[in-house]
Amino acid sequence: MKTLVVPTDFSSVSVNAMNYAVDMAQAINAGIVLLHVYNVPVSFTDSPVSPVSTVSIEEIKRTSEERLKELKKNLVTITAGKVEIFTEARLGETIEELQQICNSVEPLAIIMGSHGATGFERLIMGSTTLTAIRHLKCPVIVVPPGTTYHGIRKIGLACDFENIVQSTPVEYIKNIVREFGADLYVLNVQDIKQDDLEDAIMDTAYLDAMLEDVSPKYVQLTGKDVVESINSFAEHNNLDLVMVVPKKHRFIDSLFHKSQSRELITHAHIPIVSIHE
Repeated sequence: MKTLVVPTDFSSVSVNAMNYAVDMAQAINAGIVLLHVYNVPVSFTDSPVSPVSTVSIEEIKRTSEERLKELKKNLVTITAGKVEIFTEARLGETIEELQQICNSVEPLAIIMGSHGATGFERLIMGSTTLTAIRHLKCPVIVVPPGTTYHGIRKIGLACDFENIVQSTPVEYIKNIVREFGADLYVLNVQDIKQDDLEDAIMDTAYLDAMLEDVSPKYVQLTGKDVVESINSFAEHNNLDLVMVVPKKHRFIDSLFHKSQSRELITHAHIPIVSIHE
């Protein structure tokens, strides 16, 4: 069974991502795993200062499970029981627990929310979502605030055309395109120098051959600001999803630079899926 993993901290941002995931699950006949990861209370650590009131790990676990149960109950009602929903409350670190679930479930994607303009600056400081994008091997879909699922009909693949054949996860890309019956737009986000033109043409030909059965369309984006170019194309062409392939953080760092990330995430309201090479 296809599975979508949705980590939640019960915030409005994570609930929005959960709703997006559930609507997607209904569309593609997938199951949902709702995951809440809780940490050890301060009083259980080596801190010399003990808070006035302490909460036991058992109580935190019980509260977490009750809140997950309530979320599941609401989702079962909304979907009329058509989506299989599992819940897990785990003690630990979010990224580690997500990686364990990825290893055991092999989900189609992890779906997470982002906090928008002010909150997104925290992502750059090493928050859960950006850490997940950088380190988890399974695909991560980042859902901007307020974004709702309306189907996936057009997908953009943002590339820098550097070693594209070796570094592009072609099979996953084709699977996603086929899964949604979408059109694929391969977006070249870097200017190609004259000296590299021959290699770029050859790489494009190889990539075109590998993606031939999903009939990609190739677009050379212009403009100095990478994200602004993606944003503009996505909005004018009604893209529903933009794929990026982090390569040793170079490309992802440019996309998630503070000012650029605001443009891509909060202004375009288009989900991004990070897929590793």
